[in-house]
Amino acid sequence: MKNHVEARNVVKRFGPTTALNGAEIAIAEGETHALVGRNGAGKSTLVSILTGLQRPDAGEVLFAGEPAPALADRDAWRQRVACVYQKSTIIPALSVAENLFLNRQTDTRGAINWRALRVRARELLDTYEVDVDAQALAGDLSVEQRQLVEIARALSFGARFIILDEPTARLDGPAIERLFGRMRSLREQGVTMMYISHHLDEVYEICQSVTVFRDARHVTTRPVAGLPHDELVAAMTGEATSVYESRSRAPGGAVVLSGEGLSLTGRYTNIDISVKSGEVVGLGGSASSGKVGLAETLVGLRKADAGTITVNGTRVRPGDVPAALKAGLGFVPEDRHHEGFVPLLSVGENTTFPIARKLGRYGMVSPARRRAKAEQLIKDLDIKTEGADQPVGDLSGGNAQKVVFARALVDDPTVLVVINPTAGVDVKAKQALLGAVEDAVERGAGAVLVSDELDDLRICDRVLVMFHGRVVKDVPRGWTDHELVAVMEGIED
Repeated sequence: MKNHVEARNVVKRFGPTTALNGAEIAIAEGETHALVGRNGAGKSTLVSILTGLQRPDAGEVLFAGEPAPALADRDAWRQRVACVYQKSTIIPALSVAENLFLNRQTDTRGAINWRALRVRARELLDTYEVDVDAQALAGDLSVEQRQLVEIARALSFGARFIILDEPTARLDGPAIERLFGRMRSLREQGVTMMYISHHLDEVYEICQSVTVFRDARHVTTRPVAGLPHDELVAAMTGEATSVYESRSRAPGGAVVLSGEGLSLTGRYTNIDISVKSGEVVGLGGSASSGKVGLAETLVGLRKADAGTITVNGTRVRPGDVPAALKAGLGFVPEDRHHEGFVPLLSVGENTTFPIARKLGRYGMVSPARRRAKAEQLIKDLDIKTEGADQPVGDLSGGNAQKVVFARALVDDPTVLVVINPTAGVDVKAKQALLGAVEDAVERGAGAVLVSDELDDLRICDRVLVMFHGRVVKDVPRGWTDHELVAVMEGIED
């Protein structure tokens, strides 16, 4: 069987970061081929190269044995490959027919024949068995229907290779089964697909072959049939290499944070969580597990549809960030650039925002008191800066993240919630940031740590693993990479 798509010895760098290092993949004509790997393995970069959005620094891409077209020739790329992303590209304000033939409403420069456009749309939808009204407003469609419309639109360009990037992330069980039914039908029609998912059980259900990337490199390509689960997980994780040695402790204080019966439509369902003083509780799972949404609910960034949250014995009003902070909670958000700091303001101003009221009288902040507090935080967290007056936007990523931590810790919180705290920072900064979490816990705080990195989760006393919006297991300290990843990917024996 000949290969429909090949990437050979692909190298892609972004500044000092090597996103792909001699990576390769070969997908046979008419097969559904999985691409798996942990976050940062290089999957998204490969997608951008296979779809012509990025040019590789080295290596080549072939379609049916022929070199890929020039990046500027977008029509040629659309005729060869299409990608259905996790985030929909459908325009909600337009009809289904308009979305299907956007910028192709007519073959001439004359007026659009709307009746003919709807007929073409209906024929296309019927061809690929998409049960959607061509005249319906796209914004009224379900997530499942939007995905199917995107697949039909991709095929309408003539592309016979489709990339599906986390297509089940926002679908429920019945919708996933219907999607798989459509995928099997498309495969019978000769369509080749690359399937990206963190849910390995889906790989075994829908794919014929699987390629594993790890640390920007190709690790293995194997037929799915007969591939043991533990071998696939081992290929994804490799050897455990911890950048931080967790400290031993015996948590057993009072409960400082609890959530009972928490549910949020589309995110998570009926979650109970409690954190004691002196304890680090991890939240692990894939991007679609609901772990980030749960953490953001605990701090008030999201408002749960049901359930209660208590911080230090005080029931906090849902969706009220100031109330959560006042009750004793410190927070490190997922996106430090948009939620963590104000780049044009100084290190001193950013780190002391939560206690500005304590740094002066009559609504005035004392510059001397602010500077003294900021300099203490700079010393405690070893922030590499010219001083408290330097704008945070001038700092490196790791030092900017330390400023976000300093802000979270400045008021000595009794509860600390941190989301992906070491994303995009170097090894030394990771050690400092994880150490800051453990320092706070040793002082008596409780902590919730959400992370996509196994090394971050090693400091946790236990890890609550989430899968499709539910906590599926409470894993105590001492787990192996294989054990935790197997639960996170939904293939635990």
